[in-house]
Amino acid sequence: MDGDDARRDAAILDALFTQAPFGLFLCDGELRVVRFNSAAPGVHGVPPEEVLGRTVAELTEGLTSEPVVAWAEEALRTGAVVRDRLIRGRPPAGSDRDMAVSLSLFRLEGSGGETLGLAAVVEDVTEREAALGRLGLLNAARESIGTSLDAYRTAAELVDVLVPGLADAAAVDLLDDALRGRPLRPGPVPADTPLRRAAFRSVLGDERGPPMGGLNTFGAHTPYSQVLNDLTPRLITGVDAGDAWLGADPARGDPIVSAGVHSLVVVPLALRETVLGVAALYRFERPELFEDADLALAAELVTKAALHLGNACSFARERTVARALQQGLMPGRPPELTAVDTACAYLPESAGGDWYDVIPLSGARVALVVGDVAGHGIEAAATMGQLRTALRTLALQDLEPGELLGRLDETAAFLTRTRSPVGQGDETTHDHLATCVCLVYDPVSRVCTAARAGHPLPVVLGPDGSALDFDVPEGPPLGAAGAGYASATTLLPESTLLALYTNGLVNTDGRDGATSRARLHRILAQPEESLGRLCDSAVYELVPRLPREDAVLLLARTRALSADRVTSWTLPRDASVVSTARRLIEHQLQAWEMTDAVSTTELIVSELLSNAIRYGQGPIRLRVILDRSLICEVSDASSTSPHMRHATETDEGGRGLFIVMQLSDRWGTRTTGDGKTIWSEQVIPHGPAR
Repeated sequence: MDGDDARRDAAILDALFTQAPFGLFLCDGELRVVRFNSAAPGVHGVPPEEVLGRTVAELTEGLTSEPVVAWAEEALRTGAVVRDRLIRGRPPAGSDRDMAVSLSLFRLEGSGGETLGLAAVVEDVTEREAALGRLGLLNAARESIGTSLDAYRTAAELVDVLVPGLADAAAVDLLDDALRGRPLRPGPVPADTPLRRAAFRSVLGDERGPPMGGLNTFGAHTPYSQVLNDLTPRLITGVDAGDAWLGADPARGDPIVSAGVHSLVVVPLALRETVLGVAALYRFERPELFEDADLALAAELVTKAALHLGNACSFARERTVARALQQGLMPGRPPELTAVDTACAYLPESAGGDWYDVIPLSGARVALVVGDVAGHGIEAAATMGQLRTALRTLALQDLEPGELLGRLDETAAFLTRTRSPVGQGDETTHDHLATCVCLVYDPVSRVCTAARAGHPLPVVLGPDGSALDFDVPEGPPLGAAGAGYASATTLLPESTLLALYTNGLVNTDGRDGATSRARLHRILAQPEESLGRLCDSAVYELVPRLPREDAVLLLARTRALSADRVTSWTLPRDASVVSTARRLIEHQLQAWEMTDAVSTTELIVSELLSNAIRYGQGPIRLRVILDRSLICEVSDASSTSPHMRHATETDEGGRGLFIVMQLSDRWGTRTTGDGKTIWSEQVIPHGPAR
């Protein structure tokens, strides 16, 4: 090697150890430092005597938990090169923050192959790793935040990303109005606005501050209230126990002091200047204070979460509206009837379209209905209201259940054509609009007639709790282009229990319908128990703690109208029977101690009989029922229904049904298997004599 080569090599070595931007350490065979770059990361500014002669183990004692010494010994022994091993920790220079370095090791050999020592190349990659960490947190937020439309779960997903990735503890408080689905106004939020603790996570594993889900408010003039006021994130460093704002909010200040928090970040959860809540990040375990870069990263993460929380709150608002609509469209307290004693459990958990109805019919009969509209949300609730109204209208026309469901299917088919394929808040398309079951019970004959459209079979239990066989044919669901519905009829003993329900009651927790139906049978097989308690027992045992569907259970225990409350006569179709019928009515009402109603009832019966004599066919049947009202019925063999009209001044007839309408509280006509029946009801002011 000539002189120029020697000078060049010396210059290169001098540059490497004095000017190179990375660290270079030369160690002897005992892994002691014999030469190093004084500008190397972690030892910059450290006196040479504190580095020279020290071992690799001593220099890396506070820097890493990785087996650096083992790597160095293996490289020295075998000559294997160690490349780009990442180590973290506190460097020997005594910095107040951790650093990340990339370490490479290789053995130094002489011209004859002898081992001269070990070389270590160290590069400061702290900023690179911090950037990668920020990208990792953003990627984790994108993948894990917003997996559901539940605000509490979304808040929990946010704090799971923040801790321990960016903070030692994090909390999310959401406005109570947002969680309840109430409309929010843009702009500042007063400090005394109620919030709920939606999520909290800490490296200590314990919960501090307000209880989860509990109502709380922020103290005035704190970082939290200031963020709510101007929607600007706050970075607070150098937290001291004597800070005034800590005393202004002891519920948060005391835990901050006791945990030793030295810095915190408070970020508004806002969506288009509408405040949803506040997220707070705390550091107390790691010594590094929050910096502006951490504030920017926290704001970006919280902003992403706010988009999903906004969706969750919008869903909650829609569900609140849907529930209000659904409950507003449901019947009030079931009416008191002679035919049945009823009780109902109604759980509108998912704001869907489940409904029930108890409809008094003519002749002391009653219709029991339970239905389930496909989908959830406002549209399902509105559809439920339309179907329930249509069904009640059809039921009051005294149609038998099979024909009633056939007519209702026509309405459902029309609604299906005008309804969007996917209901609001629902993610599933449906091939039908609704299912429904309808039963009509007559307390005079104890005959029950039922039909169903794709709905679960009712549970029917005898007076002793044993199952009764009532096989109601299953027709197609409503709106599924059905081909008609068949009715089934059976004779029920008095005190029979009828149970109508929706799938939300039985298809839960992965159980199949048959198993749940058997459990429902077992729960209801208690003849001595009240219907209200039976409903409660069914809900307690069958509905899961966190139900995903609406559930309805309608129970009815049948009664029979005693024979002394019903009287009927068969009369020839002759004008002379009108006076006879008036005498029969007079005697019967006197027997029932209802003399005040004699004259009105005689006139009603006279007009009904005259109409049947003039327009009807075959013999005439007159029946009087004393229920909660006084019911008069006239039946004949003609299927032609009468139509009331207003007679003109020159007409000699045509006023009969008009008179009946004026004297009755309700009146109407229904078809029967062998003709028709015209009926009239009069309310009894003080109730019937017993």
